[in-house]
Amino acid sequence: MPLFLCTGISLCTGRIAWGAKLRHWQGMVVISALFGMFVTAFVAATIVPFQSEIVFVALQVARSVPIEALVIVASIGNTLGALVNYYIGHGIAQFESKRWFPATPAQMKKAEAWFERWGVWVLLVSWLPGGDVMTVVAGVMRTPVWLFLVLVGIAKTTRYVGLALITAGVIG
Repeated sequence: MPLFLCTGISLCTGRIAWGAKLRHWQGMVVISALFGMFVTAFVAATIVPFQSEIVFVALQVARSVPIEALVIVASIGNTLGALVNYYIGHGIAQFESKRWFPATPAQMKKAEAWFERWGVWVLLVSWLPGGDVMTVVAGVMRTPVWLFLVLVGIAKTTRYVGLALITAGVIG
């Protein structure tokens, strides 16, 4: 067989080299998909209005990524995105008047009242619509970072596990 037709380590057998290249390509697809999921989940948890559920469901339906990895990566990305809101809460005075700020003063007062009534446990529902405000308020109220990460991590992971189960039930 001519040398220009030979590929990879096996030189002229072809099969091993092409198989290795295919596995490498598949690995790159999985890594790229997980990276995209991480970025999407991260951005969706910040003050930027964005939805990660669409990407999550699309990747789950495509079945190109192990669902366990998808849930873990989305949960970590979403939790770290919420951490951005937490730190914004530390310096809220300088951001509250900005047009892009995720909450009106009335919403902030309401969130603070919820936080005072329910305590840090309100972070367990931070995955619900409007929950991003709670992550900002947690920063304002100086919730310990470790406790914030535990509660928000539980909430975000529960969200993606639930979404995975619902999607699996729908697509069978």
